Amino acid sequence: MLHADLDAFYASVEQLLDPTLRGKPVAVGGSARGGVVLAASYEAKRCGVSGGMPGWRARQLCPTLRFVGGNFSQYQRLADAVMQVLYKFTPVVERISIDEAFLDVSGSTHLFGPPAVIGARIRQRVRAEVGLPISVGAARTKHLAKVASQVAKPNGLVVVEPEAERAFLEPLPVGLMWGVGPVRQQQLASLGVHTVGDLARTNSSAVEHLVGRAAGARLSALAVNQDPRRIVTSVRARSVGAQSRWAGASRPRRWYARSSRT
Repeated sequence: MLHADLDAFYASVEQLLDPTLRGKPVAVGGSARGGVVLAASYEAKRCGVSGGMPGWRARQLCPTLRFVGGNFSQYQRLADAVMQVLYKFTPVVERISIDEAFLDVSGSTHLFGPPAVIGARIRQRVRAEVGLPISVGAARTKHLAKVASQVAKPNGLVVVEPEAERAFLEPLPVGLMWGVGPVRQQQLASLGVHTVGDLARTNSSAVEHLVGRAAGARLSALAVNQDPRRIVTSVRARSVGAQSRWAGASRPRRWYARSSRT
């Protein structure tokens, strides 16, 4: 499984469309006088700016912040172009939002190489053909691939080998798990659960009592990487031919459980 996730997508598009914004802290939406920030560039995030923050507070944190109104037709156009790149590597793509998707590449390795190479090629092609940075995680399960892509950000690749799964997951903050937001983090903290490893070592009945039976059972399973979900495609499967092979990519240079960032 691969999880491909465009980095700071709305803000990255604005920086792509307006070269004067590149390398600058950018907020999409809001203003110095009010409103709410919809998205922030990584330059702004380093100052503490985040989506959902009032514009006045964002300006306090980052005095040089540039506010832009947003160009949603361009967001959709460029996101669709990225999805077309993904389809060049496998017909089994599940788009879960405008800027992220899962891919099952098990049937594509004979054409493009192992998942690490496919992930690197996806990143290079998206950058070359669309102009946007994208992070990719690769693992045996959907959950772990999505966690890996979050660890890879910004603009990186993390591949988690089967033998390294638990060692990779256990030290990570529980907030990186799918479906664990700030409220659930606070709930789990009341049990002394701060990392994925803490959750894996906590009796599942205690978690279920705290957050509900279904949610608790799911979280306990994900903490030990038990995730049977497969890719769900919403369109008719497409074919991928050998002519789609792209020979210009190289293997990632550095690995964390095999990882790279360029």
